Amino acid sequence: MRIAIIADIHGNLPAFEAALRHARGLAPDRMVLCGDIINGGPDSRLCWDLANSLDVPLLRGNHERYVAHHHFPDSPPEWRTDRFLPTRWTAAQFSEAEKAAIMELPFALRLPEVPGVFFAHASARDDYDTVISHTPEEKIAAMFPGVTEKMIVRGHNHNQGIRPWGDKVIVTTGAIGLPLDHQIGAQYVSIDRDATAAGGWRVTHHIVPYDMNLVRARFRETGYLRDAGPMAQLLLREIITACPQVTPFLRWYNVLSPDGSLPLQEALRRYGDFDTEI
Repeated sequence: MRIAIIADIHGNLPAFEAALRHARGLAPDRMVLCGDIINGGPDSRLCWDLANSLDVPLLRGNHERYVAHHHFPDSPPEWRTDRFLPTRWTAAQFSEAEKAAIMELPFALRLPEVPGVFFAHASARDDYDTVISHTPEEKIAAMFPGVTEKMIVRGHNHNQGIRPWGDKVIVTTGAIGLPLDHQIGAQYVSIDRDATAAGGWRVTHHIVPYDMNLVRARFRETGYLRDAGPMAQLLLREIITACPQVTPFLRWYNVLSPDGSLPLQEALRRYGDFDTEI
């Protein structure tokens, strides 16, 4: 049995399509989408429709939650600032009924036909937990209460990895649309049933190249780069460099302008040469 696990597409349609072509070439028996299909790139609507057309298990990630919560009147005040323009731009593409349906999706699941494997966007308790090489084991235990499967496959952290945890192994898929480990390409994982492997499954990480000119074109022709403001510029750089841009900028901005009075575009100009064609 072979399972392909895809996560963290983030509205990057060229990356998603490239990964699907590659995954289909492996002839998997099952495919699972582990969340964050939307929000980040300009094609959340198209990525969401494509994901749902596949008729495969689909998990809700934290970015689905961000978009769905934009129909709540009590959403956090900072979500109305320019730093959340990309999320508001994405949320406008979905109806209220669709947002409600998104919130009904699970953020973790088990599949009877895939024994010994637990699937999650981030963890068993929420859609936002981080697991990295130095995460203390007691913190991991709190993230996966009651999980007895020997293999846990998850997304969320945007870098590929395998973390031993006691008699279990935690596999992080990497990101299709927004990898942040300096490895440019669409990242996903396949697992093959193998009694001799850890957890009873053999893990293969994949990085699929695709044309970044297609990404640049989509950012422009959809109007996203124009309408979603400075954060869209940072997100485009994040995709084409496969390294963090948004978080370092926001940390720097919070020091530069603690009260948020400095316009983001001016802050971005000071931060780096973002007037240059990306």
